[in-house]
Amino acid sequence: MKSTSIITFTTFACAASAFVIPQARDTSSSSTIDDTVVLNYALTLEYLESAFYTGALNNFTEDDFTNDGLPQWARGRFEQIAAHEQAHVQLLSSALGANATQACNYSFPYTSPSSFAALSQLLEGVGVSAYAGAAQYVTSKAYLTTAAVILSTEARHAAWVAGPVNKENPWSGPFDTPLGLSTVYTLASQFITSCPSTNPSLPVKAFPALTFANASPGEAANVTADGVSAEGQYIAFFSGLSTTFVQVQNGQVVVPNATSLYAVLTSSNSTADDSTITAGVAVLQFPFNSNGTFSTSTGDSSMNVEV
Repeated sequence: MKSTSIITFTTFACAASAFVIPQARDTSSSSTIDDTVVLNYALTLEYLESAFYTGALNNFTEDDFTNDGLPQWARGRFEQIAAHEQAHVQLLSSALGANATQACNYSFPYTSPSSFAALSQLLEGVGVSAYAGAAQYVTSKAYLTTAAVILSTEARHAAWVAGPVNKENPWSGPFDTPLGLSTVYTLASQFITSCPSTNPSLPVKAFPALTFANASPGEAANVTADGVSAEGQYIAFFSGLSTTFVQVQNGQVVVPNATSLYAVLTSSNSTADDSTITAGVAVLQFPFNSNGTFSTSTGDSSMNVEV
């Protein structure tokens, strides 16, 4: 089975790398991550999402949505999501007070309401994984509750965009996939063109791009990494609470049978963290139909999203 739709932002990521993005501290030590860091990390993502929705709604009318094949009611719901993201920004900014990071400048590669909806699905899914992965660092019970109620709302957004709007499965399985701070930072930073120099730094690093070609569940896919030899290294596939390591041989890896995967290139066959990851992250999504089987039919098609 081959993927019937491919969305890639690799070219955009390369262009964006020349600009000033949120400052990163090259470290993976959890001792440097306190509640203020976690909330600023979350605020960085919420600023991005807020700008994403506000910009698209300013560009596209309801007629633009319907003429592009989206439901008549889609734009109204996206307006509500935009309001949610702004409320998240206000809540986190208030909690941080004078320590709050400021909004950056952004550029998003959508060109139509349908490409905006596809990118919305990706960003909402990453947002859920970001909060799930960062929860381990929160020590304040009040902040943990704040993160939890934002996370649950982001998950509702992700399910709605994937299901009613994009006509795909609204979930990937019984568990969402927690992602590390640097993994999420790598995905988000490609949409950020510049930031205030006074913004606090984050304990993260951005990894080189990782690209899959002809990826399908259970089949061999070609894999390449920018400026890094993938041969002999390992692809760590994150899905739910599980991680599968597959060695790159002859430029290929066999993709696990899963509906949604985050993949990174790592030098280790058992660890994938800031000390071992050499490229990534790629996002692979293979929608399934109502019978629980992978589908290639129109409206319920497989999608390989590479970042």
